[in-house]
Amino acid sequence: MKMIGKIFITGLFTVLPILATAYLIVWFFSGAERLIGAQVRWLIPDERYLAGMGIAVALVGVFLIGILMHMWLFRELFNRAERVLLEIPLVRSIYTALRDLLGLFARHGDDLPMQVVSVELPGSGMRLLGFITRTDFSSLPEGIGRDSEVAVYLPMSYMIGGYTVFLPRASVTPVNMSREEAMKFVVTAGIRSSTERHTAKT
Repeated sequence: MKMIGKIFITGLFTVLPILATAYLIVWFFSGAERLIGAQVRWLIPDERYLAGMGIAVALVGVFLIGILMHMWLFRELFNRAERVLLEIPLVRSIYTALRDLLGLFARHGDDLPMQVVSVELPGSGMRLLGFITRTDFSSLPEGIGRDSEVAVYLPMSYMIGGYTVFLPRASVTPVNMSREEAMKFVVTAGIRSSTERHTAKT
């Protein structure tokens, strides 16, 4: 019975991540299909509407916006509309937080912001994995950060949250790890990373 239970648990832990991933993907695309599909039905008769048209329109729309954002005129119009949006207090808080967070993780290259670093807690011997989020505090009110400091975001495991701390540059140690791998490592409490799985296969 002990062996049967162990085999069942192994199968359960193998299947659950697959089912959860499939469920989230279906939930996301179904929601997008319902939301955008309802708008598409305003333009074409119901008998001509096919399942998936809402998703197709969304993908094409996102691609076209990406192209338009490379044009100065559209970019200027977008910036003006954004400034109007930022005048609304609650909307401003939510929009800027999401924009800045997604913008940081969308950056590519070896620029210092969002660099993965290791931070040692003084006198404890413990180290935390984090991300440098800011190195220049000149545009912020005095007292938030000093010239010799960097802002480091320390995410928590298995939950949405974390701490932003201001540390001397000398107290952080760069880690040769991608942002995606570091975030997966922290969120899963360091159980295992995809890099390790790839190494094990080879």
